[in-house]
Amino acid sequence: MDEQQTEYETKRIDHLGIVAGICNRIGLIELIDGQLPSPVERKVSCGQATQAMVLNALGLSGRALYLMPEYMKNKPIELLIGEGLFAEDFNDDTLGRALDELQQAGVTGLFASIAAEAVKEYEIETDYVHLDSSSFTLHGAYDSEYAQKMSETYEAVQVKRGYSKDKRPDLKQVVVNLITSQASALPLWLEVLDGNSSDQTTFRQTITSYCNELSKDDAPPRFVFDSAGYSEENLQAWGSLEWITRVPETSTLAQETIRSISTDNLSRADDNYKTAALCTQYAGVKQRWLLVYSQQAFEREEKQLKRRITKQQKAHEKAWRKLCRQTFSCEADATAALTKFAATLTWWELSATVEPLKKHLGRGRPAKDAVPNVVGWRLQGTLTLNEGRVADEAQWLGRFILATNVLDYDALSDAQLLACYREQPSSVERGFRFLKDPMFFADSLFLKSPVRIMAMMMVMGLALLIYALAERELRCALAAQDTTLPDQKGQPTQKITMRRVAQIFEGIDLLTVRINGAIVNQQMLNLTPVRLKIIGLFHPSVHNCYLLQT
Repeated sequence: MDEQQTEYETKRIDHLGIVAGICNRIGLIELIDGQLPSPVERKVSCGQATQAMVLNALGLSGRALYLMPEYMKNKPIELLIGEGLFAEDFNDDTLGRALDELQQAGVTGLFASIAAEAVKEYEIETDYVHLDSSSFTLHGAYDSEYAQKMSETYEAVQVKRGYSKDKRPDLKQVVVNLITSQASALPLWLEVLDGNSSDQTTFRQTITSYCNELSKDDAPPRFVFDSAGYSEENLQAWGSLEWITRVPETSTLAQETIRSISTDNLSRADDNYKTAALCTQYAGVKQRWLLVYSQQAFEREEKQLKRRITKQQKAHEKAWRKLCRQTFSCEADATAALTKFAATLTWWELSATVEPLKKHLGRGRPAKDAVPNVVGWRLQGTLTLNEGRVADEAQWLGRFILATNVLDYDALSDAQLLACYREQPSSVERGFRFLKDPMFFADSLFLKSPVRIMAMMMVMGLALLIYALAERELRCALAAQDTTLPDQKGQPTQKITMRRVAQIFEGIDLLTVRINGAIVNQQMLNLTPVRLKIIGLFHPSVHNCYLLQT
């Protein structure tokens, strides 16, 4: 009788079972493969390769894509992606082809359809959505023959220099417009644009494209965006679409409105905000304006003003000393220089005179009654800070204007208007912070062509989508069951992050026992009570990834 050969193997799964379970719940692989222009007969499908890249992104390992086979080597691929696949199957060629196929399918429309399925599956409210843009700097050259060929074959963005929100004007970039739901900050729309794109133009196009993708049964949401979208062309183009935005403070009307009402005459909204409701019309569109004063913004801007004044004072004093050492050939030149310098002063008053510079020109000691000659002219005087002017400017700090074309106060009160705009940092801006996190791979885009850059941006957006879904599902379950989990300091919380869950799940392994090459047993190791509790809060699709029966 042949002796049985028993083998034991462990693979690290950690929190990736949650990631894969969320992907499986929305059918990520099937959605992608089902929308490709033509079916591709390969061992690793485009959907499977994409799910592998999402797992890489949310593995929080910071490992570059070209190291994917190394990353997947100790992962239970059959649980996370599909059976019959191995780490070496996820090589550069596989991932590159998948990125090309994503672009051919249309990354914007494909992402929108996946997000729509997630919204439907999780029953997420999308009455309010937030729109913003950000620039992503890129390293490398994108003018190779391969890059040009791909860009000509498929519609691709242009990687070029433009206004850099990353403060890196020396680098080329692309711009990404992102729409997220106010509830759960779920990304609904991701659009990759040329590096020199302007928000004033692209916001109009993005909102129009997003609305065109909505089904006939879905009413357009209310759009919340920053001041870049507030322009005559945009407001007229959107017609009946409802919006909430900040008014740019560059217009004369906005500047006058900012200074129209004293702080004492504003109505208190809460401990931080005071407001005043106004009605106006701009670009032929009737709208409500809400003048907002923020105590926190006032304190922040007051400190900035003081720093700016101190910095200017040092510069003005240095320039004045230099000017006072200068000798002018005539009184008119000295007066002109004094007038020019005084015109540069914002917060200071200059008390100065033009004095003749006298000198005896002859040799030796001058006679007692000798009159010195005027050999030039110099400036004398002092700079004094105008405290009244500073105080007058400071009283208008901490203010901004919100605008909306929702004129019905019952449909949108002033308090709701302010609350919606305040969600902007925790909604779409949070998404951009996630995508630019050093632990993510957005900072390491060394791809061969703009086509693949667009596809890679979509994969990054999918990672954000899965992350947001997982965090929302967990938090909703905690609230529904009135229970908590320990945060980083061990304190109970219902606002736990997926990054914290990843820390808690470090060290979960899948043990596989084989006898003569055949699997006879599989078991998850290190499923502590707190880990089991977290898994139990998720959908059965996550339970399956940890071999738990529901």
